[in-house]
Amino acid sequence: MEPNKILHLAVVGHTNTGKTSLLRTLTHDTGFGEVADFPGTTRHVEGARLFLNGQAAVELFDTPGLEDGIALLDYLDQLKAQTRQGSSRFDGPESIQRFLDTPESRQRFEQEARVLRKLLECDAGLYVIDIRDPVLAKHRDELAILSRCGRPLVPILNFMHSSPNYLPEWKESLGRLGLHLSIEFDSVAPALDGEEQLYQKLALVLDGHAAILKALSEDIHRQRKLRRDIAYNMIAELLIDVAAFRYTCAGDEESIKSATALLQDVIRQREQESIQALLTHYRFRQEDYPDQTLPIEGGRWGMDLFQPQALMEMGIQVSKGFVAGAMAGAAVDVMSAGLSLGTATLIGGVIGSVWQGVDKFGKRILGKLQGYREITLDDAIIRLLGIRSLQLLNALEMRGHADQRPIMLNTETVTGQFKDGDLPEEILEARSLPQWSKMSEHFETGARRNAAIKSLARKLR
Repeated sequence: MEPNKILHLAVVGHTNTGKTSLLRTLTHDTGFGEVADFPGTTRHVEGARLFLNGQAAVELFDTPGLEDGIALLDYLDQLKAQTRQGSSRFDGPESIQRFLDTPESRQRFEQEARVLRKLLECDAGLYVIDIRDPVLAKHRDELAILSRCGRPLVPILNFMHSSPNYLPEWKESLGRLGLHLSIEFDSVAPALDGEEQLYQKLALVLDGHAAILKALSEDIHRQRKLRRDIAYNMIAELLIDVAAFRYTCAGDEESIKSATALLQDVIRQREQESIQALLTHYRFRQEDYPDQTLPIEGGRWGMDLFQPQALMEMGIQVSKGFVAGAMAGAAVDVMSAGLSLGTATLIGGVIGSVWQGVDKFGKRILGKLQGYREITLDDAIIRLLGIRSLQLLNALEMRGHADQRPIMLNTETVTGQFKDGDLPEEILEARSLPQWSKMSEHFETGARRNAAIKSLARKLR
């Protein structure tokens, strides 16, 4: 890209056709301009820049809507007739400039004058069309006026997913006006590669800026992939956190009930933090996604402490027979009736094998032997968290930043093994490693946890 060579594009069109909505989607900025259902919302020119490798590549200008194209075209024709009676003739851009010098451009046609002045200053114009509207005489007159500016004009057929619409009629009408290349887009629900396709098609018309537009399209593709990869990583970390998290409590019913309630609150908060992080990551607002309380109806209290992986963390070297026999029996004994012959066997094995890892797990073993329970999250809730998170990710991927409706999850979204089959092994591993949970007071990060998150993220794709 040549230094300081910025492509300037004026976004023009009739009132209430989605010009500001288009810019919100292209800039990924829900706060750009003002979007409303009534016409004439944009009353002045606003600008936004798209950057490529740290340099401004494209500058977009949101202009007011054209409101009185029919009357303005009549007025321009009057000026043209007056010119013919004089000694000189004006071409298209000069005729527009002559209009901009008249008092009418600051009074009756002030709105239209702002649009034309900005288009003259730019390299090209994007004429935004709401294909839900029929083709009317005012639209044809607007195009006739805009063409006099002598700038390339590219029609953007907006709201492509709306039905019914007048797409065939619009294409036919544009062809009659010599505008054979148009771009189909939907600023509310753009296709995954919609932005990339838009800039690639613009490159066909604006060959002088083709290199910039192609590079921008490629960069958008890279950024979209990176954004999605990071989102998968965020979801994977959520699932690892909740799978590893646990509360220890006494074995009586009241203690278990209290600990389960605490667990539910922590998990709800963790999911809410994940939702907020995803919304921020995709540059949406919290209010775009109404609160949906996670329906946790019960905790899961199963001791994963004595899985072989947990023993490896303690540094205990045991035989396969010990793991499969005495270890499992001891776990059942403790869960059902406290200390027993199996437990005594276990104690002897631990004392004979323990080393540095005991400091980390000693309290858990002691609590286990004293009849304490560890409350962890039920598998069904982990599945639910995975499904909801992936559905939210898909909804954000398909959502334009101009969409004013609340984000709704598609319940038919395919979510792989989270609907059926075994949970990923990374989640099962996290079950036995409470220090992997950020919510734990003994949280420990490390290469192994990070590797599990990355591995799980790859499986979520």
